[in-house]
Amino acid sequence: MLRVLYLVHDLSDPAVRRRVLMLRAGDASVTLAGFRRGANRLADIEGVTPIDLGATGDARFAQRIVAGAGAAATLSRRLSGIETPDVILARNLETLALAGRAAARFGDVPVAYECLDIHRLMLRNGVLGRALRGAERHFGRRAGLVVTSSPAFVEHYFKPLSGIRAPVHLLENQVLELNADAGGLPARARPAGEPWRIGWFGAIRCRKSLDLLSAFTRRMAGRFEVVLRGRPAHGEFDDFEGRIAREPFIRFEGPYRNPEDLAAIYGAVDFTWAIDFFEEGRNSLWLLPNRLYEGCRHGALPIVLDGTETARLARQRGVGVTLANDRAETLFNRFADFDGEAYAALYANLVKLGTRPWVLDRADCAAFVQRLAALRQPPAPAAAFASLPSLVANKVDCHDR
Repeated sequence: MLRVLYLVHDLSDPAVRRRVLMLRAGDASVTLAGFRRGANRLADIEGVTPIDLGATGDARFAQRIVAGAGAAATLSRRLSGIETPDVILARNLETLALAGRAAARFGDVPVAYECLDIHRLMLRNGVLGRALRGAERHFGRRAGLVVTSSPAFVEHYFKPLSGIRAPVHLLENQVLELNADAGGLPARARPAGEPWRIGWFGAIRCRKSLDLLSAFTRRMAGRFEVVLRGRPAHGEFDDFEGRIAREPFIRFEGPYRNPEDLAAIYGAVDFTWAIDFFEEGRNSLWLLPNRLYEGCRHGALPIVLDGTETARLARQRGVGVTLANDRAETLFNRFADFDGEAYAALYANLVKLGTRPWVLDRADCAAFVQRLAALRQPPAPAAAFASLPSLVANKVDCHDR
């Protein structure tokens, strides 16, 4: 059994829980160590008690550097009671900085770097951006593998900017589905007179999206509603709770468990808001968000923005609704005459694909653990990044096997 030490930036991030479950389903044992974010509770992960490395805060970059330095100073003591890992998986730059120290403590353990978002500070052209990329390059010199979730991250960041020359493992943000009998897409039956519902689930951090959806739902006067679920980034909004309370057609229904609650929450909406302007022009163009896969797996059609990696994938797979631009008028015009017949045609396209393109199963978990296990072999000579095959080609292969 492969022993994995998983260093994470935010123990309460639902994606951390999903990755731990994935590693365990692939027959790895996991030791989890990471930072708490503010008042958030530690991740509720069955059978895994996290090692607490300290508290950090959203959008508090300087404080996170200080917390990271404190964790580095005490890391050896904090890890003293665990079994020597075979591989260290470090999520985000702040734990990559700790991975080398942890690897040295246990006798040069191989390191994999998991990077599923490119922070806007990493992309700056000034002193700070160059310093952060230099730090990533320095701490990433031990990395034998980069794990990332979108080909666009490789093409636009890791190849031209990062300086880390490790091979890339593309691991999309698909739904973790360990039950072989989970079933196909649900039947869709809408009661007459019900409003169309758009679900915006996950990290609620995009003020521009909220403004756009507010203008749209008010103009639609009740024909469309928006349901929010997940974790709001309160620092990105002046008064999130107050703002939602003032919106007649938008409501926030709290957190949820991933993957246990996905079928229920997506089954209650017709569309998934798969647009993000949080890091407009860079990360928001390149990412493939969790909600895209979750919505498609559970029958909620994605709404995407043209020119993004999300729209490219949706278009190539023939699913969802693509907006030409980010203007409220465009959103209104696209749905002004929308009816049940239009929805049925779009939903039929989604049904044709089945669920396989949107999920990770036990075989995928085992393949990922095997890829990590291969890091224990002597490293091959460094090579330049190779262009990644298209996601569609990848998933057709998966679907056909």
